[in-house]
Amino acid sequence: MKVVLSAGPKFMCAEAFNPDEDEEDKEPLVTYPKTDEQRQRLQEACRDILLFKNLDPEEMSQVLDAMFEKFCTEGEHIIDQDDDGDNFYVIESGTFNIFVKADGADKLVGCYDNRGSFGELALMYNTPRAATIIATSPGALWCLDRLTFRRIIVKNNAKKRRLYEAFIETLPLLTSLELSERMKVVDVISSKAFSDSQQIIAQGDLADCFYIVESGQVRITMKRSRTKKDQEEEEVDIATCSRGQYFGELALVTNKPRAASAYAVGSVKCLVMDVKAFERLLGPCMDIMKRNIANYEEQLVTLFGSSTEIEQQSA
Repeated sequence: MKVVLSAGPKFMCAEAFNPDEDEEDKEPLVTYPKTDEQRQRLQEACRDILLFKNLDPEEMSQVLDAMFEKFCTEGEHIIDQDDDGDNFYVIESGTFNIFVKADGADKLVGCYDNRGSFGELALMYNTPRAATIIATSPGALWCLDRLTFRRIIVKNNAKKRRLYEAFIETLPLLTSLELSERMKVVDVISSKAFSDSQQIIAQGDLADCFYIVESGQVRITMKRSRTKKDQEEEEVDIATCSRGQYFGELALVTNKPRAASAYAVGSVKCLVMDVKAFERLLGPCMDIMKRNIANYEEQLVTLFGSSTEIEQQSA
């Protein structure tokens, strides 16, 4: 599995930021005028950025106003490891490689392909850029300056942290993480509501998110043919997830399509983490999740007489 590191500025005591104080709110709001076409492209680029999911409409409008466009060329260094940070970046187009220094050499640890974002965690925690990001094609980025990011995103995350940190502390999956690592999980999750019978993930889809059930129940199903000669498939229930349990992790662990579907049972709320944050933050939990593959295989042998479905692809 590729590990993707986010990046940000060096620690500077003078810039320590308390999200519960309003000093930075006294600064004027940053606004970059945009054409209708630019704003439409920007909204599309930001549509799936989980950091923005918890913003109210006014906060989101302020973020969009403050973002500015940057075009980059192949080979351009967007950020360099250990440098001071200035912006949070959202990718509109282009491919980018992520390098981390290891044993005196730059090691390729991941890549972005025409989607995603980077630079958020270090802006939150005032740490140096943790990686070097280099464009491998011409591309376009939308950039949010440090001040606006901290004033809107970090303050919003502080509210979210107070809401979710007690819940996160109770999750058995995350007990192998340090407290600071669990708090970083809180910072990158988003909450999403689903109505009764709504499909959350679909078998065969590419995996982009990991889910933790916050409230309600989620039904996990898998398709199978009624008979060997029958092409028509039926969905069979294989598991039910309730508060504190998680699903959607196996496809991220194995880098394969979803092998099962998930449906809400009644009203359901889930905490959602995108694949890049999952790879970056949940590495210490990977052994626990891999052990679940064996549990799923046992269930499949009972239900289908074979575990080939998990071997071919994981939910």
